Amino acid sequence: MHELSLAENVIRIAETAARNAAAARVTRVRLAVGAFAHVDPDTLQFCCELAARQTLLDGAEFLVERTPGQAFCIDCKQDVALERIGFPCPQCGGFDLRVTAGDEMQVLDIAVM
Repeated sequence: MHELSLAENVIRIAETAARNAAAARVTRVRLAVGAFAHVDPDTLQFCCELAARQTLLDGAEFLVERTPGQAFCIDCKQDVALERIGFPCPQCGGFDLRVTAGDEMQVLDIAVM
């Protein structure tokens, strides 16, 4: 379950931000996970809550947003939304696609007190 190691990194990032802001605790963390990131949002949220215990994030709310996949089609020279890797271009049906978004994960914002 690599979501647990990702969650531990999220906790480290948020704790560092909270300490830099001289905050007593973190109340909310909002994350974005791309459709191709091979991360289950529900599992990540659970793991974040688990990893947050006995830290500045204990009891914080974790919001995980799914971001869509995007690709550039070499055949029709279009940026297209892509549901899954391996699917054809929704514009021309071609398979020569370069993923441009949807494989990332990032911390969007952190709320502190």
